[in-house]
Amino acid sequence: MSVSKTSILVLDCAEPIELAEFYAKLLGGEIRTACDPDFVEIVGGDGVHLAIRRDHGYAPPSWPRPDDSQQAHLRIVVAYGDMDAAEREAITLGAMPVDTKDNNGPRDERVYADPAGHSFTLAVWAKRSEQEEAS
Repeated sequence: MSVSKTSILVLDCAEPIELAEFYAKLLGGEIRTACDPDFVEIVGGDGVHLAIRRDHGYAPPSWPRPDDSQQAHLRIVVAYGDMDAAEREAITLGAMPVDTKDNNGPRDERVYADPAGHSFTLAVWAKRSEQEEAS
């Protein structure tokens, strides 16, 4: 018998409410708080479930990261043709461009840092052609 579980990616930062507001707006989710003011969740927006936790000794990750550093990043998928609008939205909300070369194709991918310094990627999720799906 398996116990029901939900997985949540948790990001550490110095100011959880501010970072939660950034991601709630960027991902179209809502902020949920409980009795612990140091732990905030963002839920909604097509399956989004992200949490932000206060770390009183927080230091932002560096980019590019050292070869021996293990870090996670968010990959936010947008429809083909929506990349420029998604980029404008992210930057307006406070994202900082890290590597935003304009690929303008089905493999377009651009890297940013959120207001607390975590990296995330906006990437095109190109629909495979019917011929590719059949094979």
